[in-house]
Amino acid sequence: MSKKNTVLKIEMEKLLAHPENPNRMSGVNFEKLKNHIKQTGNYEPLIVRAHPEKKGFYQIINGHHRAEALKQLGETFADCAVWDVDDDGVRILLSTLNRLGGKDDLRLKIELIKKLSEKYGSKELAEKLADSKQVIEKLRDITVKSLPLPDGRGSDVFLNTLVFFLNDEQMEIVQAAIEKAMPAKGTKAEKMAAAITAIAQRIK
Repeated sequence: MSKKNTVLKIEMEKLLAHPENPNRMSGVNFEKLKNHIKQTGNYEPLIVRAHPEKKGFYQIINGHHRAEALKQLGETFADCAVWDVDDDGVRILLSTLNRLGGKDDLRLKIELIKKLSEKYGSKELAEKLADSKQVIEKLRDITVKSLPLPDGRGSDVFLNTLVFFLNDEQMEIVQAAIEKAMPAKGTKAEKMAAAITAIAQRIK
């Protein structure tokens, strides 16, 4: 799988979505993306390849949402990086390009939100960022010094996400266990995190 990092302006009507693209974006985040492009004119170039079946057309590998946003904004051309990728390579990219990423350093995230909050209100920030107004306000109001340090391993505290797929029976069992272990104080998310940790520690 070779890549051509050539960036071209390609007509929107020549850009076709890949039918196997699994990535989805919420309506709220899509509107934020569209507003960002509208206000700044900036966006990452779409990653495309020459269409394998339609001569003169290009198939989008990464940037389906950006392409749709540009269409809705009335743009007739899009900046595109043209890659030379075969079908298998495209499937790998479709599965990874929108999934790979790091974790948020909670302290740095808080500092960033605090700095942005000096200029923007939480409602305005929620329109610009992927975070909700409630999350932004919570991060803004946290005192960094109050964050616990994990076993003295330094000041980095990371936000981690766990995703579970449960059937109805499993869901009922898990919910019952979490409710029993859930502390009285804290937000719903904090209480659930504490409950899951407590359950895990019992079988550690």
